[in-house]
Amino acid sequence: MKAYHSTFPVDPQNDRMIGNFALLPLNSKFRGPAYPANSDYDIIDECLDLFRANSFFKNFEIKGPADRVLIYGILFINDCLSNLKLVTSYNEAIKTLTNVALDNFSIPGTPGFPLNNVYSIPLENHNDVELLKSYIQQFRQELAMRLIERVYKDSKDQPSKFWLAFTRRRFMNKSL
Repeated sequence: MKAYHSTFPVDPQNDRMIGNFALLPLNSKFRGPAYPANSDYDIIDECLDLFRANSFFKNFEIKGPADRVLIYGILFINDCLSNLKLVTSYNEAIKTLTNVALDNFSIPGTPGFPLNNVYSIPLENHNDVELLKSYIQQFRQELAMRLIERVYKDSKDQPSKFWLAFTRRRFMNKSL
């Protein structure tokens, strides 16, 4: 069985790219450089839908720039879930995951990023680095909030054990 890949088409000539990382449109409540998505389904929804299935895979063949965004999203979801416990309430989860999303983070291509062999980010242009950092910041904030809505869908008192069961799984044996 093969891992699930992103269904979002990326045209390097027309779509915004920094290195080989695509700046895909988002349906976001947070300010940032992402364009609004044309439909209700965006890359964040795809990350959330494919997270549990792809968590079982240690290898992932990249078929396009959107897959790199998917990889980052899956790794970030894993990081968020590892910060939640079975006794964490909905309000505590919002505070915790907001802090995780806003924490200082390394961007692809910088020292300390776990998958630099997958990403090629030109670090010569300071504007591109800042654009990528602000895009990833917006991506992380929106992904954390949508993850909370899914994890606490059944009960606001405690997270779903079916989501927290994936905290021990490591997609591609990596973590952010």
